Amino acid sequence: MIKKRAFITGITGMVGSHLTDFLLAHTDWEIVGLCRWRSPLDNISHLVPLINRQERIHLVYGDLRDSASIDYVMKETKPDYVFHLAAQSFPQTSFTSPLDTYETNIQGTARVLEALRHHKPDAIIHVCASSEVFGRVPKEKLPINEHCTFHPASPYAISKVGTDLIGRFYAEAYHMTIMTTRMFTHTGPRRGDVFAESTFAKQIALIEKGSIPPIVKVGNLNSLRTIADVRDAVRAYYLLVTHQPIAGEFYNIGGTYTCTIKAILDYLIALSPMKDTIKVAVDKERLRPIDADLQVPDTTKFERHTGWKPQIGFEKTMQDLLQYWRQRVNQSDSFLVR
Repeated sequence: MIKKRAFITGITGMVGSHLTDFLLAHTDWEIVGLCRWRSPLDNISHLVPLINRQERIHLVYGDLRDSASIDYVMKETKPDYVFHLAAQSFPQTSFTSPLDTYETNIQGTARVLEALRHHKPDAIIHVCASSEVFGRVPKEKLPINEHCTFHPASPYAISKVGTDLIGRFYAEAYHMTIMTTRMFTHTGPRRGDVFAESTFAKQIALIEKGSIPPIVKVGNLNSLRTIADVRDAVRAYYLLVTHQPIAGEFYNIGGTYTCTIKAILDYLIALSPMKDTIKVAVDKERLRPIDADLQVPDTTKFERHTGWKPQIGFEKTMQDLLQYWRQRVNQSDSFLVR
């Protein structure tokens, strides 16, 4: 019997690496991961022995900004399932690199779907947009459902509006089985250090080691976020493509624990043996010109369709994130303080 093949763009990222772990544990699928030749392999270092043996996992090289490379890998792999996760994913960076963000996220998505249209039009495809598409939402519209008006608050968010609409267009125009998700804040081990809760955890770990003074630098602490664990997120993505997928559908997915960024910081500091000496200072470089400050999802539609619900609580997510950074910091002295 021929095994199914899953294709993951952005396999070396936090979500891509956790999705790979999930698929290895819960399916017998072959997994093909797209990465750039210079992509760091830290998040999949534990999978390198399997990759070297070509045992279920294969890496292919390409770039979302290079049409020829995307066309080639889709022609060669012809996947049954596609998880399009790769993106320029940091909103703050998008303010200084908007064109790179648009090129990677909007045109990159079009390249992926166009290549699939020609080489594997019957693939089941997940296009990952973002809750950032909703941007600045008035309080009376909370919680945010799928039909809330888009009001993007960053070039990144604009690019994800494009990603969302391109996915839905290809589903309707070319009769491809494409579903789009707007995942709200999700985090956990392997989260990039440019994101708020992860940089807090990293700075705390560096403080505990004595590498930096006991001051955590922060941006806007007043924004409201609903937190999900990345391991719950990838389980949702698996159900999206396997549980009666509906072409052209779009879903909000997210956790159930809503709090301010300050509450996240306070909890992480409380986990540290140095909690009584750690101070907090606002760093103007960490403030966005505009902030999507009310991110509270209504996930009813997705939960009713798939039966998915978050299983990992906020406390465990934050404990695991802090422990991840403690382990990394203890293994190396070479970290940018950011």
